Amino acid sequence: MPLRHFVAWLALLILLPAFGGCIAAVVGGAAVGASAAHDRRSTGAYVEDKRIYLAAYNAINKDKELALQNNVVIVVYDGVMLLAGEVRTSELKSRAERLASGFEGTRRIVNELEVREPEGFWSRRRDNTITAHVKTALLDITSMPGFDPTRVNVTTTHRVVYLMGKVNAEEADAVVEIARNVAGVERVVKVFDYVEG
Repeated sequence: MPLRHFVAWLALLILLPAFGGCIAAVVGGAAVGASAAHDRRSTGAYVEDKRIYLAAYNAINKDKELALQNNVVIVVYDGVMLLAGEVRTSELKSRAERLASGFEGTRRIVNELEVREPEGFWSRRRDNTITAHVKTALLDITSMPGFDPTRVNVTTTHRVVYLMGKVNAEEADAVVEIARNVAGVERVVKVFDYVEG
């Protein structure tokens, strides 16, 4: 390797840590752009949903009883916040909703928290597997031109599948039918926003 190339590589290796923040910003921005490209939400709405999610997650995490002794799952899609999972008392269910509400940009809160003993690691792992199976099964929807399964958010808690996204009525029916037929699914809950088409 000529000395000139060696010096250039050495300089790059020395300066690379200084550009770490810039690289993270570029990669993060590209990830948001790529995700938003398939989404029916505007890029602004996508970013706003992330902001609402982080604020609600932070508020619930500050309540140590909710955060450490219960299982509260938060999903935000186009300003609609889903609370799912398990809490030990109805007071904790109300507290979780109270803590998660009031953030600018939240249009509606769907509180599907179940009052019951929180499930353990293996049950949550089973729910994650169900989510993966539903997402994979949605790839089978090929008869609808323009349908993109990445537009549907799939969340599973206690074998109940929650579906969120901006879909038309035909897409919603197809998605629900597929999710309903995945092994292990006990119930499907639609939290869709409907669009024309």
